[in-house]
Amino acid sequence: MKKIPLIFLITVGFFFATAPAFAAEDTVSDSAGLFTAEEIQQLSQEADTLNETIKGEVFIETTNSATDDIEYYTDRYLADRIGNDNNGSALVINMGIREFHVSTSGNMIDYLTDARLNDMLDDMYDAASAGNYFQVAQIYLQQSASFVDAGVPGGHYRVDRDTGKITYYKVLTPVEIVISLVVAAIAGIAFFVIVKSRYQLKMGGYKYPYREKSAIKLTQKEDRLVNSFVTTRRIPRPPKNNGGGGGFGGGGSTTHSSGGGTFGGGGRSF
Repeated sequence: MKKIPLIFLITVGFFFATAPAFAAEDTVSDSAGLFTAEEIQQLSQEADTLNETIKGEVFIETTNSATDDIEYYTDRYLADRIGNDNNGSALVINMGIREFHVSTSGNMIDYLTDARLNDMLDDMYDAASAGNYFQVAQIYLQQSASFVDAGVPGGHYRVDRDTGKITYYKVLTPVEIVISLVVAAIAGIAFFVIVKSRYQLKMGGYKYPYREKSAIKLTQKEDRLVNSFVTTRRIPRPPKNNGGGGGFGGGGSTTHSSGGGTFGGGGRSF
């Protein structure tokens, strides 16, 4: 048996020892140097837990680079990591323009409704104004996880801020599911009993006189589409509030298109 070189064992051990750090850097990109190594590791672990729940990925990036449109920047950052319309979200803290923005995609659009998102952004704004950027990131992850655990609220809908199109999201509560199953079972049993009581005959003991009791009458009918109308309305884009946020409130999520994908989200200046 050949002996394994010592240098090989040292290299393998070093790789496994540093693997968690690589994972943390993949989730948290701290170009602005706002977090310690321990804070990055903690944020990464919290993100991993949330990822398992949403079947997607969440990210945090800090940067000093100036940008004219932080919403577009964050949307594209998220799309570059997970693709368009997949489950996930991204927080970008831009120290160059002193703004932060959260972009959502897939099921995170529905979990982070406008009302929930605005509450979360307000808390993040307080922490950012105080210079506690680690707390900003924690609020983003922990409140997102809390909203995911709470589920999509009843009566939820998405509204496209540019076209005004509203898409409703139906959520069945546990009570509604049980009632539906009970009603379906009762209806099925009742149908079976009624049919069986009416047609309970011996095999071969009866033949239906279909020749005497059948009739057919053919008619010709022609339908023509004379005219059709499509009514649309445009909902104006809401004004930004300290950097912008969701615009329609309630149980809805405001969405917009960017680079071929659909995104939600909002942000603040600090």
